[in-house]
Amino acid sequence: MFATVLGDDGAELRPLEPWRAEEFFAHIDRGREYIGAYVGLAAAASDLESARGFLQSYAEKQAADSGRLYGIWLDGTLVGGVLFRIFDTAMEYCEVGCWLEPAGVGRGLVSRAITVLIDWAVEERGIHRVEWSASSANTASLKVAERLGMTREGVLRESYPYRGVRHDMEMWSVLAPEWRALRSAKTSRR
Repeated sequence: MFATVLGDDGAELRPLEPWRAEEFFAHIDRGREYIGAYVGLAAAASDLESARGFLQSYAEKQAADSGRLYGIWLDGTLVGGVLFRIFDTAMEYCEVGCWLEPAGVGRGLVSRAITVLIDWAVEERGIHRVEWSASSANTASLKVAERLGMTREGVLRESYPYRGVRHDMEMWSVLAPEWRALRSAKTSRR
């Protein structure tokens, strides 16, 4: 009922809520290895109960206006998601993130979905700074940040221990005036 069409390829962005736990868990299971390569979500949703708990934690964040979670459906199948991992209106900043199972890769789904999130955060909620954080080894994620027009601000060396490896984490961001200029330039090229 509440969906945003992401293009003419059958892709939709919808709230990902606790009542979708079974569908969410099945999706995570299909893409567990791929999703888990750089993102702890696969481990956080290791069974139906923990998957429901993860969704519930974001329902609570949404109720507190401190985070949100959305799924990406392709032809009616959940294939990934995007989120406001952090959402702080007092400080006027947020952090966005994403994940996909292999069936959703290479279609521009994350870029389209994150664009919807940033548009809403900047224009509706007054967010000034949008951050993106990813492992330096996660080249797909870094390419999304670049495609979105974000600026690479730096690297936090070996700051994220994950699966027995200390990952360098890259910080990217876009500021509201930059985002508006990017969106305006894109609109005028059409």
